[in-house]
Amino acid sequence: NINPRLGDILQKLAPFLKMYGEYVKNFDRAMDMVNTCMQRSSPFKDVVQNIQKQEVCGNLTLQHHMLEPVQRIPRYELLLKDYLKKLPEESPDRKDAEKSLELISTAANHSNAAIRKMEKMHKLLEVYERLGGEEDIVNPANELIKEGHIQKLSAKNGTAQDRYLFL
Repeated sequence: NINPRLGDILQKLAPFLKMYGEYVKNFDRAMDMVNTCMQRSSPFKDVVQNIQKQEVCGNLTLQHHMLEPVQRIPRYELLLKDYLKKLPEESPDRKDAEKSLELISTAANHSNAAIRKMEKMHKLLEVYERLGGEEDIVNPANELIKEGHIQKLSAKNGTAQDRYLFL
């Protein structure tokens, strides 16, 4: 109560928040799997629904609880920004809180980068499926930049030919 601080604690824990990137990367797949299992397996659905009815779950679904970690880092970032707005400039917690915000923002960027990377890989897999399984396309170093219809001009007679291009 004499010298309440928050920044020093968050500063020590912030590096561990990068692990949320892995959770976020797999979130859509995990959500799809839960939904599929709920549709295909009555026993699984019954177990999940019984757990969700428990008071400790706060009348929230499993899917809602799965979403919590995805929202955690952005929530910490917003709370810390608000805390810094209200924190006096001369506060002993000011520098630690600012450093914590920097670290948490880095973790948020890491999670967002993980999401973007997975979205790009999903697009590449979609192209792979559309092309009928070209083996060389699915490579972490490859990236789908653009796709769309083009007109190819014939070198022989100058006629336009419709094509679909993947860059």
